[in-house]
Amino acid sequence: MTTDTPHATAGRPADTAALVAAIGARFERLPLCRWHVTVRLIIGAVTFFEAFDQLLIAYALPELRAEWHLSTGQTTSLITVGSMGMLAGALLSGRLADRIGRVKVIAACIALSGVCSLLLTLCSSPGPFMALRFVQGLAIGGEVPVAATFIAEITRAHKRGRFVLLYELVFPAGLTACAVLAWWLMPLLGWRWMFGLAAIPGVLCVLVVRCVPESPRWLADHGRHEEALATMASIEAKVEKITGEPLPQPAPAAPVARESHARSGLRELLTGRYRKRTLVVCALWFCGYFVNYGISSWLPTIYGSRFHLNLSDALLYSTVTSCAGFLGCLVVALTVDRIGRRHTVTWCLGGAALCLLLLGLFAGGSASSVLIWTSLSAVFFFGANICLYLYTPELFPTRMRALGTSLGGAVNRLGVILGPIVVGAVYAGGALGTVFVTLAVVALVGSLTAGAAAEETSGRQLEDVAP
Repeated sequence: MTTDTPHATAGRPADTAALVAAIGARFERLPLCRWHVTVRLIIGAVTFFEAFDQLLIAYALPELRAEWHLSTGQTTSLITVGSMGMLAGALLSGRLADRIGRVKVIAACIALSGVCSLLLTLCSSPGPFMALRFVQGLAIGGEVPVAATFIAEITRAHKRGRFVLLYELVFPAGLTACAVLAWWLMPLLGWRWMFGLAAIPGVLCVLVVRCVPESPRWLADHGRHEEALATMASIEAKVEKITGEPLPQPAPAAPVARESHARSGLRELLTGRYRKRTLVVCALWFCGYFVNYGISSWLPTIYGSRFHLNLSDALLYSTVTSCAGFLGCLVVALTVDRIGRRHTVTWCLGGAALCLLLLGLFAGGSASSVLIWTSLSAVFFFGANICLYLYTPELFPTRMRALGTSLGGAVNRLGVILGPIVVGAVYAGGALGTVFVTLAVVALVGSLTAGAAAEETSGRQLEDVAP
């Protein structure tokens, strides 16, 4: 075994706080290697297909609207009902993941989402479709923040931003893949086949349970000392085998200063040192996703109804915007450790606000101008939003990290719900320029909030940021 075997046995910390600190120190000395990449790929595949399922409704909407003769109100309901499920799922999954473990929740969510996708292919009216989309939203909203929490907990501080965000790229990659496949297959096969294809990845739940270890940080924090030490030792052995070199001794770890477990949970998120962090990060999630889904949910419909593009062209234009957003995510992943979390979110939301303001005031008269400026804005707001999946887990301690991240996920669902509703209401009045100006104002609020109140976490160990 490794050179720290005595530390893991004879010198075993009896106190939970000491063990949490020791586990953190042992993660810090692990070099990033194939083990990390393998786990990231497995969890990433799950997140990829959850993103695919999340956006699929936007590209199925033109067909559903024609097939079921939907009004504007019904169309908005179809868009938002899944987001309502995601809001509830995010809140529920955070508590569950902090109580029963990260891996169990991730596996359950992907299984439920796959079953719902399969059942959606059988729907022949809006009622059952919306009910299933709500349940599927529970799964999607539950999986994504818990997965982000788990990836953060197995990664050391050095270049954590790059490693985590290269994982998080799977989410916009899933959105982009959905856009590309919908543009290609929707006119050929119809919406039912698309949801049928989205059901297949549900089998990944088996791979997650078999191949992904529970977070040692979570095990230690919950008093499961033997399991935490055994899991950590197993990870270290795999890393040593892959690298072919013994691991260095972990740095001395001071016990984490922490408050009683009696105050952990939602109450602690809203008191003491974590209150400001919670309020700031919730504001950023809301603003970023209000803008994101205010645009992406309605773009295919806007291109069709306002500019009279056929279905294939409308989906293609929307796909270009999604691809531009993916590019923005990649740039942020490669630069966030150097630029910092606070500056990344501030500048990205500010850039999105500028692009949308220019579009709303001067350039909304043609489909091509909407395409250009929404794509430019997507580079920025996709970049800001992906950074929040890295930033939020860093702000909270292990005992409530999943809950804090899921609360951010729940607030982003409020943005996802209200964004399309507001855009739908403004667009129904015929004021397309006002739509983009409204979204610009929301993005600007997020930028100012990040610049004035967000804390920097780059390069810091999780236990140092959030004891």
